[in-house]
Amino acid sequence: MDYKLHNGGGGLCCKGCSRQDNKLNTYDWLADIPGNAEECDMVEVQFKNTRKGYFRNSNKIKLEKGDVVAVEATPGHDIGVVTLTGTLVRLQMRKANLKPDAEIKRVYRKAKPVDMEKYHEAKAKEHDTMIRARQIALNLNLNMKIGDVEYQGDGNKAIFYYIADERVDFRQLIKVLAEVFRVRIEMKQIGARQEAGRIGGIGPCGRELCCATWMTSFVSVSTSAARYQDISLNPQKLAGQCAKLKCCLNYEVDCYVEAQKRLPSKEIELETKDGVFYFFKADILSNQVTYSTDKSIPANLVTISSRRAFEIISMNKKGIKPDSLLEEANKAEPKKPVDLLEQESVTRFDRNKKEGSGSKNKKKKKKGNNNPAAQQTASNNGNNKEGKENDKEKEKDKEKGKENKPQNNNRNKGQNKKNGERPQNQRPPKQEKNKEQEKPQNNEKPAQD
Repeated sequence: MDYKLHNGGGGLCCKGCSRQDNKLNTYDWLADIPGNAEECDMVEVQFKNTRKGYFRNSNKIKLEKGDVVAVEATPGHDIGVVTLTGTLVRLQMRKANLKPDAEIKRVYRKAKPVDMEKYHEAKAKEHDTMIRARQIALNLNLNMKIGDVEYQGDGNKAIFYYIADERVDFRQLIKVLAEVFRVRIEMKQIGARQEAGRIGGIGPCGRELCCATWMTSFVSVSTSAARYQDISLNPQKLAGQCAKLKCCLNYEVDCYVEAQKRLPSKEIELETKDGVFYFFKADILSNQVTYSTDKSIPANLVTISSRRAFEIISMNKKGIKPDSLLEEANKAEPKKPVDLLEQESVTRFDRNKKEGSGSKNKKKKKKGNNNPAAQQTASNNGNNKEGKENDKEKEKDKEKGKENKPQNNNRNKGQNKKNGERPQNQRPPKQEKNKEQEKPQNNEKPAQD
């Protein structure tokens, strides 16, 4: 099946993927290229557990990833699943250190129903055979553990996988097993990591074990990898499910080694006017170094950057001692401690109550300003301001009246008296209006007058 992209830029082919339950699955990113399978006649076939083999497709059978095939074995034939075809098989053979002059067996055919019946009959006997073989090894007092048994596809051969700390002489065991099971016996020793990969499981990171998914070659892991990364040498945390050091300790060692080159040496002491500081610890990836005034215990710890440390080292070589380890900028603005667990503090609710009571008091104070005395003072201040403005307006009106002619003023006054209107050139003062409104009605003149 082909999956076409929405942008029309190409397509995705599901032939490159295989079933996720297959261990050590290899993604074929060249599967959708036309003619890729015909370029190489070699095929990668996977059997039980993590055992893989490379066979030649001499009969030019059209094979795809996931096909079940019958391949050549000694003796008889074996049944496996095709996991890779095309150009990538050569790269996998080079990775497996397979010599070009080695004898390469060939693919017989695609598995038939008869072949699958024999295959399932042989697989059904594997568990009982393993339990019986463990009892025989115990009776022979052999210090070994038989972890798994794999029957060949035609049932003529059985491979016994075992774990042993020391060298074991199992010649007598092979004779007994051949007499009991009437098959050809092959003993194959595996390590603790291969055993963990065969069983499988979930690691502390929450993902499936690396040895059970993609790792094919197991590199030895030493405690120096933990020292480079400044990890405490706790065997309970450093050991995996195989009781050996975790393989993931080797993943980031190169990055830490490069980062450590940018840090000063641990043996160098920094001299300042405050005293002598000794190396205490370092944060490798952030380039931060912590110094102490005592060699054995943490005392007066100061954390500075590696750049600042190299500056002080160069100053000490010239005979100059700085005032302190910290820079001037850091001195002026000390960093406030950040409480990452502040949301979990018990007193966080009390703090909110105090803040709420403070805001209520402020509101009360604002409301308390509406006192009668305060209002009176505010009204008096307003009246004073209005009076000053009225005086200014009166003076302006007087100046305008002097400029105007007296006849016109008299006529205007007479007309205004008759009509009860205001003179046009004069503005009524606000204070007089207020006085007229404030006069009581008893003081008004009677209509007869």
